[in-house]
Formats: sequence, C-alpha cells, structure tokens
Amino acid sequence: MELKEKNLSSSLEENVINLRTAMSDSADLTVKQGRVGQVRIAIVFCEGMASTGTMADLIFRPLNGVGNEKAFSPGELFDTLSRDVIIAAEQKQSQTYGELCHDIMSGFTSILIDGLEKALSVGVQGYAARSVQEPVTHSNVRGSRDGFIEVIRTNISLVRRRMKSPNLVFKMMQLGEMSDTDVCMCYIKGVADKKLVKAVEEKLKSVPLNMILECGYIQPFLESPGDAVFSEIGTTERPDVFTSKLYEGKIGILVDGTPFGLYLPKLFMENFSAVDDYTGRPAFAAMIRLIRYAAIIIATVTSGLYVALANFNPELFPESLLLNLATSIQVTPYSLLAECLIIHVFYEVMREAGLRIPSNIGHAVSIVGGLVIGDIVVSAGLVGAPIVLIVAVTAITGFVVPDLYDSIAVLRMIYIIVGGIWGLFGITVLSALIIFKLCSQENYGVPHTAPLAPFSLSSMRDFVLRRSWRTLAKRDYHVQELKGVTITKGDEKGI
Repeated sequence: MELKEKNLSSSLEENVINLRTAMSDSADLTVKQGRVGQVRIAIVFCEGMASTGTMADLIFRPLNGVGNEKAFSPGELFDTLSRDVIIAAEQKQSQTYGELCHDIMSGFTSILIDGLEKALSVGVQGYAARSVQEPVTHSNVRGSRDGFIEVIRTNISLVRRRMKSPNLVFKMMQLGEMSDTDVCMCYIKGVADKKLVKAVEEKLKSVPLNMILECGYIQPFLESPGDAVFSEIGTTERPDVFTSKLYEGKIGILVDGTPFGLYLPKLFMENFSAVDDYTGRPAFAAMIRLIRYAAIIIATVTSGLYVALANFNPELFPESLLLNLATSIQVTPYSLLAECLIIHVFYEVMREAGLRIPSNIGHAVSIVGGLVIGDIVVSAGLVGAPIVLIVAVTAITGFVVPDLYDSIAVLRMIYIIVGGIWGLFGITVLSALIIFKLCSQENYGVPHTAPLAPFSLSSMRDFVLRRSWRTLAKRDYHVQELKGVTITKGDEKGI
C-alpha cells in the first residue's frame, strides 16, 4: 500500500515524519508544533498557499484562548476545536495521508493531534490570484464585463450569482494522478438529461492523464473519436454564456487553473451566436448572423476557389479582371498554387509571431509584415497583387467567428491544395465531404448540425434568425429536444 493511501497514525511524531516523506520534505511545507493544555498538536500548511492573516484570526488566536484549566483528551480537544473554537466556511476531516496532502496543497491548514488518527483541515486559502476582469476572447458591446479567472471557486461563484436556483448543481472531483486538479461538473437538476450527466461524469473520471493544467487537456476525452476538424465541445470565458448553456440542458465543466469553461454538447450553429445578439434588435441580429455565415464561407473557400478558377477555368473571370490576373501570374516566378501556399503560410507565421511576441515589441511584427507583404513582395515580383488582396480578405473574415479560426486555417490550406490540383471538381467534392462529415457528427446523441440537419422547425427560432424575446419567452428551449427528448419541469428524465 502506498503511503498516501495509508490512514493517519495516532502518534504525532509518526504523522509528521510520514507527511514529510509523502511530500518529499518539500521546502514549502511548514510544520508548527505546540501544546493545547496537556495535548501536543502540530499545525501544518504550505507556505504561499494559506493566508497568514486568516490563519491568525481563525486558528492561532482561538487556540491560544482555549486555556490550560481543563485537561482535554485528544478526542475531546478535536471535538472542541471543530465544533466550538474554530468556525470557518470550509472545514473538514482528513483520514489518510493522501487526503491530508491534498488539503494542505489546496490552501488548507491542518491540525494534527497526538493520540488521534485524523486531522482537522481548515480552509484559509490565500494564494495569489488574478482579479475578475473583462473577457479578452469574447468581447461585447452590451452585457457583463466580468470573465472567468484561474481560481475555480471564484468561477463557481460567478455562475451561482447569475442563477440562484437550488437546482443548480456543482459536483467537484479531482483528476490527474500527479496534479490532482480540481474539476467541477455543473448542471441544472430537472433540466439536464440524466443519461447525459452520467455519461459525462464517467468520461471525466476515466481521463487517463497524470497532469491536467488546462481544460484543453480533458477536452479530447469528452469528444467523439475521429472528429479532428470541428470541435463538439464549446469553450467560453464568459460566466453569462456559461450559465445560459446550463439553462439549455447542457453540462458545464470548470477546471482549476484556467479562465475558460467547457460546455457540451455543442451545436455547430452556436459558433455564429454572440452575446450582443440577445441585447440588440432581432432584425439587426439576424443580419449580423447571416454576415457571419457568409464570412466563414469566404474565409475558408476563397483562396482555393481563386486558384482553381485561375488554373482551370479562367474564362469565368470578367475580361478586364482576367487581363490583370494573367499579367500578375506571368511576372511571378512561382506557380499560382505555390504562390498562394507561400503567402498564406507567411501570414500564419506573422500571426503566430504577433501572438507570442512580448506586447511591448509586438508593433514591430505589424510594421514589418505590412511592409513585406503589402509592398516589397509585390514590387519585387515574388507574388501577385491579387494574392495579397485575397490574404487580406480571408484574414479579416476568418476572425469574424474566432471559435472556428483553427478549423478555418486548416481547411483553407486543404482547399488551396485541392483547388490547385483538381480545380472546381475538387472544390465541389471537398465541400460535399465536409458537409457530410458535419451532418454525421453527433455528441451524446445530439446531432452536431441540429436543428438544421435533422431539421426542427420549432428549434429554428434562435439559430439562423433570432426571434424577439416576446416569442422566445413563450417556451423554454432545451438541447434534449434536438434528439427527441423533451424535458419539462418535474420530468423523470431530468435529475
């Protein structure tokens, strides 16, 4: 049996020695020994994880006030401390060395009592954390300005503040044998499907990773195997979006150490919705959504379509434009396919450099990139001006839906290669394969392209076009409707 699985001993010296051994005598492990009455105790905590001010108010001062006038037995002292002396929001008992180590490394301060085979752990967390700030990846015009941070308890409170329902359930678990990361599964009792909750919980507990530092570590284990292009798991930095997904009957997952929350199952249509769609006028929201659909098609297909037309069907261009295209192609040393690939790869290199470079010198990338792509490469005759225009158009439209940018970047390269080799025939076949793949995807029984395929008229009220709140308020929408399961209040299918 490993040391972490062993129960605590009744000997204080043995517990301290085994605790140091279990934590490899780490430098941040602090052990303070003393006496309360005639009973020897040890206070253990991790330096930097516990607040010394809170520890003094909740632990040291109450212990000093217990007094020596009464001779406590170890059990009586434990009961007195846990029930009458120490009053804290988080307080629990540790029975094994593994539980004790986890509590200490989570910011708890534990009290070991000589002659007792258990420890009293008090929550006095005080580790450094970033304050709640405006989301970076999902900005908005109207709506809240607070976003998730790296502390899971704070993220839970941001969700609870928006839904003060007793049916909102947070189920905490620890994943990762080495990291022992706190992971919280969130759902609404009576709304989330019982089978869905059970399936997600089983998948989370079976994640075979030793180290979990970000929600992206566990995301592949929640998706269907083989779906490498479009993700079936949604990510958001906004508590209001996260809460709205829970209300739709979905499962939310929060991971300690990351400012993003996961929700599932995710529909493909949800990529084109934004918070401002629900705060503005329905007509404007509908127009913007249609623009987003068009932007994604332009960002994905335009480069490959240009290469296919220029190589195989140049007669489809207007005559005035065709002459300009022919001139630009003749003066460049590379084939149109190689030219398009080179300029797109160079753009991705610049984007990656601008993303990773320190912010105080980040402007250098934009200046150099603008000069190189915008002027020098065209003037030197390395690439044609039409390619530069296409890169600019696809780059701008690709950021209209940021959640799909990774998929768009990969598909864009594939479209360029297919269009340069097989022309319009290859573009058509590839588009059909992508549509077939999208329509065949499903996650936990919910089709990824629902409610468009399979078509559901009642669920279309808030996907392609957004109806007014007067219409949306007449009936609640739940994701179970898309797989033929309708959840109502008090239904036995909800939990």
